[in-house]
Amino acid sequence: MKLKEDMSPLILQVFRSVVWVYSVITFIPWYLLSGASESQARAKRIKARSVSGKPAGPYRAVNSSQRLVSLLHEGVDTLDKVFEYAVVHFPKRDCLGTRELLNEEDEIQPNGKVFKKVILGDYNWLSYEDTFYQSQRFGSGLAALGQKPLCNIAIFCETRAEWIIAAQACFMYNFPLVTLYSTLGGASIAHGLNETEVTHIITSKDLLQGRLRAILMDVPRLRHIIVVDKKPSRWPDMPRGIMVHSMSAVQELGSKPENLTISRRHPQPSDNAVIMYTSGSTGIPKGVMISHSNIIAGITGMAERIPNLDENDTYIGYLPLAHVLELSAELVCVSHGCRIGYSSPQTLSDQSSKIKKGSKGDTSILRPTLMAAVPEIMDRIYKNVMTKVEEMSSVQKTLFVLAYNYKLEQISKGYSTPLCDRLVFNKVRSLLGGHMRVLLSGGAPLSAATQRFMNICFCCPVGQGYGLTETCGAGTICEVWDYNTGRVGAPLVCSEITLKDWEEGGYYSTDKPNPRGEILIGGPNVTMGYYKNEQKNREDFFVDENGQRWFCTGDIGEFHPDGCLKIIDRKKDLVKLQAGEYVSLGKVEAILKNCPLIDNICAYANSEESYVIGFVVPNQKQLTALAEQRGIRGSWEEICNHEEMEKEVLGIITEAAITGKLERFEIPKKICLSAEPWTPETGLVTDAFKLKRKELKTHYQDDIERMYGGK
Repeated sequence: MKLKEDMSPLILQVFRSVVWVYSVITFIPWYLLSGASESQARAKRIKARSVSGKPAGPYRAVNSSQRLVSLLHEGVDTLDKVFEYAVVHFPKRDCLGTRELLNEEDEIQPNGKVFKKVILGDYNWLSYEDTFYQSQRFGSGLAALGQKPLCNIAIFCETRAEWIIAAQACFMYNFPLVTLYSTLGGASIAHGLNETEVTHIITSKDLLQGRLRAILMDVPRLRHIIVVDKKPSRWPDMPRGIMVHSMSAVQELGSKPENLTISRRHPQPSDNAVIMYTSGSTGIPKGVMISHSNIIAGITGMAERIPNLDENDTYIGYLPLAHVLELSAELVCVSHGCRIGYSSPQTLSDQSSKIKKGSKGDTSILRPTLMAAVPEIMDRIYKNVMTKVEEMSSVQKTLFVLAYNYKLEQISKGYSTPLCDRLVFNKVRSLLGGHMRVLLSGGAPLSAATQRFMNICFCCPVGQGYGLTETCGAGTICEVWDYNTGRVGAPLVCSEITLKDWEEGGYYSTDKPNPRGEILIGGPNVTMGYYKNEQKNREDFFVDENGQRWFCTGDIGEFHPDGCLKIIDRKKDLVKLQAGEYVSLGKVEAILKNCPLIDNICAYANSEESYVIGFVVPNQKQLTALAEQRGIRGSWEEICNHEEMEKEVLGIITEAAITGKLERFEIPKKICLSAEPWTPETGLVTDAFKLKRKELKTHYQDDIERMYGGK
């Protein structure tokens, strides 16, 4: 989407003339030297085909049409072997990095709230060899504490180096690892621990003092808690029968000759590596059983889509490792000898909320080349940068807009703009360290506007992908040469996709111009099912006549002529209004989230009513400015609750909906403004920032009745 060129026609004409002359002079030598023709050919080629010749598929990537790929390296068929392979090939290379905490201060905000601000030093690194020895000793120590092979062990911890060290220990010693989001509520945590019957749990000091301590009495089988932090070493007031150990103490126990020399039971490819509990966006979290072979197939498919991936790459890890996207991304990096530097959303950049003004965020120090992000993070970056553009002087803003629109035209033709990147976008690019070469987006649909913005301003491809916990996060990923937006790419080499007709929604594989239907994913990356939930297994999984497992995603997609998939709807998000019209809530939200005034939105519809309503988290800066223009004063809560502001925002949303070509019945008729942002801590969104519709409905029940009751 082009930015508005609000400037003199004469200046615009002069600029276009200069660009035209520059292009004429430089185009031919640049075209010959840059390999642009090869990139264009790659972008336009057929990427996947239906192997049956039928429009429903199954569709496979052209380079795996004969056989799906399931291994990175011959004979490396379990996760402990993947790590051993990396240690043999990259023993002295940096593996896991953590920044040193230099200082922590309380900073009082204008509204009286106190924020913790940190000053961080350089990254301290563990080599692949060091990481292996730490994992080996930790696994040996867990075994000495009574943890048995093929018996579940839980990890309930933030994303950090110790998480991966603990995970690798469990993979080595064949302890199936139960993963739980650190933001889950007490009931969900207790449910996961009790269902998997764990006796040992790995956690952090903060989580033990907070969420975990509150539910210890509800987990009667728990006997050992291992805390990854060094301090404190004593834990008073623990329930009788529960022992607390530090990670270093367990490693010390494991390093004793009598423990280290005991032969370990190596895992089989079909053994459970992880039982990954989902984020619970549709109710009680389900435990997904993921075997060693499932994960290896998934990371094999993902790695194939990242060109030139090797030990020279640096990945920044900050998303929850309990999420399949982050775990898979980090295992891809480990398998190729990359280094992983740890971060958090609060310390990611120089402008992040916990970074003290004047000190450096993690991307500035680490300078990563690879990064995974959920759309919510990218949307925030997009809105923050565009807000700063609005605050620029007229000359700076004019230059940015002209450069942006020029690069947009060039990208759509498959061309790069090295001079523009260096002169205009270098400063924006430095927000993520300045060395980023591939951004992977997953977890939810990424808007076309945000995807194109990231392409242009950060000077790197954004590979939007599609996968689920039930498919090890693997399904599709866009190739880096494909600069189309709104699509999720062709099937990975480890998976194939079939479209199943959905009569109620009106989606058929015979639809023109593109076949449409429910997305079914098959392949060695499809997991073993839900833990102790046979009914859901029968509903969502099946095995075909060739013995291959398939998962029914509930998402609706269409295949384009070049074999790339586009997600167009979701069965669970479809609501039938009183007059019979079907509304896709996800589609409404995706279009309206591009509005600068909206930080987040949840569309809601009741089948007994004739119109859609919405709950909106407005952008504080934008809404405050709008309130001042309208002469409305008060606290943030008072502005959000003001009836006049609701009408103003509704008008702006309606304009955005019309611009986005929503149907009349899809446009929200009433809205409620929320002063409270939706974070995983509120329980209204998952760790991947997916909406928890059930919780949101409960939270806003009074507002729903008001908006539908006309009160």
